[in-house]
Amino acid sequence: MSEIVYCLGSSLYLNITNRCTNRCVFCIKNFTDQVGNKRLVLDREPSSKEIIGSLNKIDLRTYKEVVFCGFGEPLIRVEVVKSVSRFIKDMFPHLPIRIDTNGHGNVFNQRNILPEIAPYIDAISISLNAEDKEKYDKISRPVFSDAYNAVIEFIKLSKIYIKDVAASVVNLPTVDIERCEKIAKDLGVKFKVREFVKSL
Repeated sequence: MSEIVYCLGSSLYLNITNRCTNRCVFCIKNFTDQVGNKRLVLDREPSSKEIIGSLNKIDLRTYKEVVFCGFGEPLIRVEVVKSVSRFIKDMFPHLPIRIDTNGHGNVFNQRNILPEIAPYIDAISISLNAEDKEKYDKISRPVFSDAYNAVIEFIKLSKIYIKDVAASVVNLPTVDIERCEKIAKDLGVKFKVREFVKSL
């Protein structure tokens, strides 16, 4: 059985889709279908009602944050993100909500979705993945032709709407971490380096 909700440390993660607009060479999906003992490849996409039903079985007060992050890109299902986040904030207004995203949300949805999610989202971590378009395309293998510039623009816009914004990269040998860090600094956002792992 696939899992909608799973835990890592003191964070509660929501796995709402398998779909993604990247096919990253480092993606954990290339190596396993689970995190820990939780199978994350979904048999089908859960509805907002099903996700909320799963959350109702959990004491959310025991977690430091809720994170939209699973085996797909959460902002492909922006309406679900909004409705589930609204439910969480109505119940626990001080519980932080974070989204881990590839930064393609505006391109996929063909509009600026940030004003729609900002009332509910406390932090957003955006996968920069590389220091330039050429390397980004090799590592991320996006379905969009100008995805790298779209990610940069999404980071800029996120800073306007969301208080806590980070750009992240995976610690791959081909990635110039220092240049990526400078890009994040120039954009005025935090910078995170994620370890390349084949299992969790």
